[in-house]
Amino acid sequence: MKRFLRLYGIEQKLFFRSADVFIFNLCMPVVALFMIALIGGNKSAGENMTYLQSAFASLICVGICCCAFMSIPIVMVDYRDKKILKSFYCSPCSPAWLLGADTLCSGVMSIISAILVATVAIIGFGYRMEGNVPAFIGAWFLTMISMFSIGLMIASVCKTAKTMNVVTSLVYFPMLLFSGATIPYELFPKGLQHIADFLPLSQGIQLMKAISTGNRVEHIYGIIVLVAITVVCTAISLKTFRWE
Repeated sequence: MKRFLRLYGIEQKLFFRSADVFIFNLCMPVVALFMIALIGGNKSAGENMTYLQSAFASLICVGICCCAFMSIPIVMVDYRDKKILKSFYCSPCSPAWLLGADTLCSGVMSIISAILVATVAIIGFGYRMEGNVPAFIGAWFLTMISMFSIGLMIASVCKTAKTMNVVTSLVYFPMLLFSGATIPYELFPKGLQHIADFLPLSQGIQLMKAISTGNRVEHIYGIIVLVAITVVCTAISLKTFRWE
């Protein structure tokens, strides 16, 4: 355990030193929250919620999106490409520990991002959650685990850094822009909303919006989708992952 904690501490320091993590994971959701709250925070976004309420449930997932589709695949494929995973395979510190440490780092960064968004929304703009807080936290963790499983699958399937960059870009940017994570889902035209509904992150965001506003979750479709994605992507990751 001491070796794992030491490895985790080193990896976490590397995460904190990354400019990309600081800008996209921590700063971007807070800046977007400021803009949405100042421009139309108290205006109705439909379905008994304001744009501030909608933005809170959405932007709290930006950290998840950044870590799942950028940090996890980039770190894993880069380590494989540089033969670091191969070196770890023969060391007392197993490669599985390295995977666990980097996944834990991504989880910590996602939590920090969510806490920053929540702090700014509550203190800066007087946000109050009308729904069940423990249920919201549970939905957030389910979304995080589901998105991380997709990131691990990308890291397992992509064998080279070039392929990984293409795949992560094709997954990350549509998920960030069209799932409602940054641009409010309610502003999308009906046709684009239907397309956004097919994105996995959209299911988690819509679930959290319903819970946070105290509205009844009409169906468990979103939960089923997130659980199915977690199971399928994890299975593919375990089947296809290679250390070198």
